[in-house]
Amino acid sequence: MNKKLDLMLFPSILKGELKAPPSKSLSHRALICAALAKGESVITNIVYSDDVLATMNALELMGAKFEKYNEKLIVHGTRRIKAPHNPINCNESGSTLRFLIPVFSLSGKKISFTGNPSLIKRPQSIYKKIFIEDKNTFELKNNKIMVNGSVTAREYILKGDVSSQFFTGLMFSLPLLKEDSTISIDGQLESKGYIDLTIKTLEEFGVEIVELENGYFIKGNQSYEPTNFNIEGDYSQGAFFLVSGVLNGRIKVSDLEHESFQGDKAIIDVIKSMKGKVIFMENGFITEPSSTTGTTIDLSDFPDLGPIIALLGCLSIGKTRIINASRLRIKESDRIDSTVRTLKKLGANISSTKDEITIKGRRTLKGGVTVDSHNDHRIAMMVSIAAALSEEQVILTNANAVSKSYPNFFEDYKSVGGKLKTIKE
Repeated sequence: MNKKLDLMLFPSILKGELKAPPSKSLSHRALICAALAKGESVITNIVYSDDVLATMNALELMGAKFEKYNEKLIVHGTRRIKAPHNPINCNESGSTLRFLIPVFSLSGKKISFTGNPSLIKRPQSIYKKIFIEDKNTFELKNNKIMVNGSVTAREYILKGDVSSQFFTGLMFSLPLLKEDSTISIDGQLESKGYIDLTIKTLEEFGVEIVELENGYFIKGNQSYEPTNFNIEGDYSQGAFFLVSGVLNGRIKVSDLEHESFQGDKAIIDVIKSMKGKVIFMENGFITEPSSTTGTTIDLSDFPDLGPIIALLGCLSIGKTRIINASRLRIKESDRIDSTVRTLKKLGANISSTKDEITIKGRRTLKGGVTVDSHNDHRIAMMVSIAAALSEEQVILTNANAVSKSYPNFFEDYKSVGGKLKTIKE
């Protein structure tokens, strides 16, 4: 994490064009696949955010080697998974932790993971149950998760409403076992887009996952093959500027693939469902100022869009309901609480229950206050867009939280007309 950054953000017209940053979700997946492929892979269009660096550091402990360049990374993969003596520090990256617990378990030796206390406290009961069922060790102690013993080739039954990260972690590791495995889904599957993204990335590296009627078949004894992989632009980050284009000035966001498997591609449908103007380009989208109207948004398949959708609702006509949002409570912050408290302080009419956010739209936000990022990158980015739309300036403390996923956010923000002043760095 970069040193503390406090900013004064001024009302401004955000207008212009920018390139979406590389997808963080795809970056994690491609890095892990390349690290497990013996030989040399080249990953292009990559940004070294805090989360991406956490995954790279962990994979180096596993035995992979990296040659870093500005927007290109050469990965020297390994098929022999090392068991590091020291704890694997995942920093604040949930993807790093949940993707790599099953992968490192393949060493068959005792492994420990650590990181920011808020990360280690995130629910891991799915893995705990899996490891205990196989008579292995999984315990949480002194801000460390300790595992001993490998995941096994068998049938796994996962509830459909758990984080897709658990599905992905198993999909990285199970193909490397000698025998076949299946993952069966109990109930309605949520966040399927993220699982599709995993399957597509695995396919690029020579590993096949077969989708069944209610689950997935994973053939054993597969191997990862090195390849060249380009990271496509990130819908979850582009969403902040796409929404600002609807609420403020005309914004063009390029490098967003229309046929992407990213679940957060849903931001386009959300904007359209709220009567926002979206123009499809060959390699992205343009959004234009619109009189948007409130609606009901089911967040279960794209929880990371919660904060920016809430801002859109605050400045739309009528009532907006964001439902099935409970997973927001176990992110970098309690994102229902931090979103609602922050937007209310800015002047929005917004309230929440355990898993729902209700908004009554207003014409403007007042601003004139100091708000904190809650050390949450998506709250920091939401506040920045909201400040441009407010009547008065807004002070954002701990703005450096953006480095977790989008270290160049404020450069892009200024490039489309965002006005800011550094107070403390």
